[in-house]
Amino acid sequence: MDASALFAFDTHELRPEGRAALDDFVGRLKGATLGMIRAVGHADRLGSEAYNQILSEDRAEAVKAYLVGKGIEPERVRAEGRGVAQPVTKPGECIGGRSAQVIACLQPDRRVAIEVAGTRASTHSGIWPAFDRN
Repeated sequence: MDASALFAFDTHELRPEGRAALDDFVGRLKGATLGMIRAVGHADRLGSEAYNQILSEDRAEAVKAYLVGKGIEPERVRAEGRGVAQPVTKPGECIGGRSAQVIACLQPDRRVAIEVAGTRASTHSGIWPAFDRN
């Protein structure tokens, strides 16, 4: 799924494509004995550091709320934000101000990674790979 599927620029509201991706994710958890799920929100570098920290937290909380709404126990889901601390884009990429081109270039930085710890039907254990979506 494209990195832009969960969130648009400057928002924490889930897009329809994002809800569909999360529905698929929840479906893949069926039959698993879950430990904890961690939703980690991220933001791009545009805007203040404080604003982006809050935005990343809000994105993680939006994913948590959606997962809980789909039947995952709230005590099993932890949401946290990392702000701009862990960009996917490299230094020197996406040069310029707030142009449409730069906003599009920074899209990979606007994401929520989902990490699942648990055992799947007695065959897998440990941390599942991050489910990165924006």
